Order: sequence, then C-alpha cells, then structure tokens
Amino acid sequence: MTMKKDRDVWWEDLVDKQSTEIETEWLDAEDPSFILYTSGSTGSPKGILHTTGGYMLGAATSFKYTFDTQTDDHNDVFFCTADCGWITGHSYVTYGPLLNGATQVVFEGVPSYPTPSRMWEVVDKYSVSHLYTAPTAIRAFMGAGDDYVTATSRDSLRHLGTVGEPINPEAWRWYFEVVGKSKCPIVDTWWQTETGAHMITTVPAPGWVQKPGSAQKPFFGVQPAILNPAGEELEGACEGLLAIKAPWPSALRSVYNNKQRFEETYFPYNGYYLTGDGARRDDDGDYWITGRVDDVVIVSGHNIGTAEVESAVVLHPSVAEAATVGIEHPVKGQSLYVYVTLNDDASDPDDDLVKELKGLVRSQVGAFAAPDQFHWASSGLPKTRSGKIMRRILRKVATLETDALGDTSTLADPGVVDDLIASHPNALK
Repeated sequence: MTMKKDRDVWWEDLVDKQSTEIETEWLDAEDPSFILYTSGSTGSPKGILHTTGGYMLGAATSFKYTFDTQTDDHNDVFFCTADCGWITGHSYVTYGPLLNGATQVVFEGVPSYPTPSRMWEVVDKYSVSHLYTAPTAIRAFMGAGDDYVTATSRDSLRHLGTVGEPINPEAWRWYFEVVGKSKCPIVDTWWQTETGAHMITTVPAPGWVQKPGSAQKPFFGVQPAILNPAGEELEGACEGLLAIKAPWPSALRSVYNNKQRFEETYFPYNGYYLTGDGARRDDDGDYWITGRVDDVVIVSGHNIGTAEVESAVVLHPSVAEAATVGIEHPVKGQSLYVYVTLNDDASDPDDDLVKELKGLVRSQVGAFAAPDQFHWASSGLPKTRSGKIMRRILRKVATLETDALGDTSTLADPGVVDDLIASHPNALK
C-alpha cells in the first residue's frame, strides 16, 4: 500500500493523539435518540422516532424486572439472539443490559450453523442463565430434532424468554420441557418497535401460573384495552383490537417525515394507541395475542385468526412451521392457503398428510376453518432478520402476483421467495 500525503494516516498515530476523556453532551429527555424502521412484514416500513429519556427508561426498567438478572448474586449471563439492527437488539442487547450492568453474550451469525446444536453449545460454553429468542427460531430447532439439544447440558439455564410473535402452545411446551428441562419459567413478551419496551409479559413471581401461548399480564403502568371495530372498549373476557389507553415512557413520538401516517395508523380512535394486533382476554384477565388484525381471514362469514390455524397445523409431528394467508374464493369469499415446512426427518408430503393436517384444523378450530390449499415450503418461509414472517409476500406468492411483491429489502434470505414461487402448486401443474 502506498500512503498518500495529506490523505492517509496510520491508525495508531491518530489514536495516540486523542484524549482519553470527552465532555458529556447533555440532552433533553425529549431530544431524538434514534429512528428505527419497522420490519415491513405487513406493509412498507415506517421510520419510528424514539426519544432519549423515555426510551432508556422503558428499556432499562423492563429488562430489570422481566428478566431479573442478578450479576452479583447469581453470576447471571444474559443471551438475546436478536440482531442489533432491530428493536429487540436495541432494547435487549444494547440499552437494557448495559443500563443494568448485565453480563451478556453478543452473537453474530447463524445460531444453527454448522449444526443445530450451536445455540445450545453457546449456552454451555458461556454458562448462559437467561435465553431470549424468537418463536421462529424455537420452531426451527424443534424441527431439527431433540438430539441436538439433549447432546448439551444447558444446566446453567434458569430463565427463558420469547419475542417477536405469538408462540404457539406446542412450541412453548417444547421450549419449556426440552430446552429448559421443565425447570425454567418462560416470559412470553409482547411489544413492538413502536412501544420500545415490553408492554404485556409474564413476570415470574410467587403464585404465578404459566399459560402456554399467553403473554398474560401488562407490564407496570401499562393499560391495555380491547376495542370492537367501532372503537368501543370491551370489558371482561372478550376478543377484539388490542389498544393502549394511557401513555408510557418509551412510546414512539412520530413516524419520520410522515405525521399524517403516524396519526392515521396509530391513533384512529380518540384516546387510544391502536397496536394493529388482535387479542383475547380470558376470565383471569390474561391476554392472548391472536396476531395482526390484517391476518384475520373471513371464510363463509367466519372470522378465522391465522394463528389458530397455524397452531393446529404444527401439532402434527412432521410439521416444523406453518404460515396461513387468505386468498379470494368465488363462493366462500376467502379461503385458507397454508404454507408448511416439514421437519428435517419427515417423509415427503402426500395426500394422507394433507388429510391429517385438515383433520387437525377441523378438530382444533372447526370444520369451517379447513384449509383449501397447502404449499410445501421446503426451503423455509420468507422472514426478516428479526425472525418475523413476511406475510404480505406470502399473500402475493399464493396468488402468483410475483410482480407486486413490494419492498423485500428487509428479508434475511430473498432466495426463499424464488423457491416458493417455483414450488407453487399451480406452477408445478
């Protein structure tokens, strides 16, 4: 390398001249901290603005009380598998752990490479006590088989967590029984890029009873509400639109360069922040996230939550993961189109498997929810790097509108979409 005068400098020459101290730049609590774009799983990404004081307060407090890491007393080691570029990585790899002085593992790469044992080997190597990961990853490891998990000890684990999407009960039980050896409580956390920190989450405490698949109770100070389509608040056990009816410190302050979208998307009902998710509240006051509101499919007049159908399909021992979308139907209005990824050791799909999957949906949800079409996704499903399934792309692929896929910049593996198009049932005819 040839050094060019007045342009090139040696790193060590430059660094050695710098002071080891720097004057603190004090900011107002409401000064902008960062703009982070949503995953774009249901539409074009939105630039979410978070502020300095409120966001840090939300991240620090939720980390402290949800995970209860105790560096001094227990030598706890926290491991969040999220990419730092997403809100989970911001709040629970960067801000939350650092503000609480936690010891943590920061991981870059694919946790299932070179074998599906890698995640559990990392747990053993660094004596991880707290593991926080996505249901998508859990289902992928579940599909690879128990042997990759049981080949490791995982004796250091004492606390498990899930993030990113609702976890189906079958995956929850596997995570609890196989990974955690039925001794680690699971915190099922519901929150969003927009909320900045946990909003509804299980917090282990004496007398607490776990409910597989339920996020359960609101975090301190959070006031959730369930609305009907007219924006009226429902009381008691009910199901509808999940909203928040009082401010919280780490709330988004705006959508970058689009105040109108900010107001129309999140505040269509006066006095409520509309999350875009559906939820059910049971007789105990516990919340169950049913998925995005636009993931409800209306079949012959029946409102069917796609999460219900997916939870039924993955009960089959051959199924690793499923994703459901609605497509137009000339008689029923809409029909259910289900993408299925089989376990690594499963046999090739056949008519018998289709009958078994339809039978599971009929028995778990109802005869009206039986899917019309299954699409075998051997290469997996299109996901963002944060693990969210890009359902808007699945809808386009199902109807072969491949020239209208929209923004795919946040996909972890764009090649998966090409494989799905090539394996479309109509393309194979």
